[in-house]
Amino acid sequence: MATVCVTGAAGKLGRFTVLELLHHGYDVVATDLAPRPPFLPGEGKLAYLQADLEDYGDTVEVFAGCEAVVHLANVPAPGLVPPARTFARNTTMNGNVFLAAAQLGLSRVVWASSETTLGLDFTVPPRYVPVDEDHYPIANSTYALSKVVGETTAQHVAQWSGIPFVALRFSNVILPEAYEAFPTWQGDPLVRKWNLWSYIDARDAAIACLLALEADVSGARCYLIANADTVMTTPSEELMDAVFPGVPRKRPIGGNVSLFSIEKARAELGFEPLHTWRDEV
Repeated sequence: MATVCVTGAAGKLGRFTVLELLHHGYDVVATDLAPRPPFLPGEGKLAYLQADLEDYGDTVEVFAGCEAVVHLANVPAPGLVPPARTFARNTTMNGNVFLAAAQLGLSRVVWASSETTLGLDFTVPPRYVPVDEDHYPIANSTYALSKVVGETTAQHVAQWSGIPFVALRFSNVILPEAYEAFPTWQGDPLVRKWNLWSYIDARDAAIACLLALEADVSGARCYLIANADTVMTTPSEELMDAVFPGVPRKRPIGGNVSLFSIEKARAELGFEPLHTWRDEV
């Protein structure tokens, strides 16, 4: 049984990831700046530590005794703090986590990159759809830039250390209770065009973290993690024709299929989304 540190454990994805790992028998060291949230009982052992990952000493101390880390702690979106602060905080946290993992010889680093590295908010149309991992890097915010810098840093630290680094480019993480808003978006394709009408259920995002932790990979890898469908009832081809006419299709797009490709995650991680908003509302 391995002990895994989950950073950002008090966040919406962090909480689900802690529970997913506990359910699969891992011991978890959960850490966040925030006080411990109410976690449901799990099958493994849970310790909770408040720590500041912008401090390298704190980071090393939290990782001591752990075999791997799932790093979810960052300023989670653009616009929450001033742009320069977003970049500085995320870059510092990511650098400290990656270097501490190398110093301590952890066996795996799984971490939250972002769909924003692929061109969001798509004020300029995508070059093609479905957008995949090669639609990179297009950083239109300091938040996205912090993730691009993180992916570059991970490549080098993975090369130095031999530790596998798995970057998960999460789409917009949605909690199950937020699905009640989805019906209000129907009929206006512009409301969610900013990320090609994509989303990822927090439960499926947590499963992706588990799969990335256990996958047989080496070096620095990156994967798009999104649900298999869009947030809309309008077919995806119609959405593209209405909002992004003329954008090339790399393959036929049937029904409400996501315009973010998860084929690489399916093939290499065994990722398959289990939850859809259509079953919740």
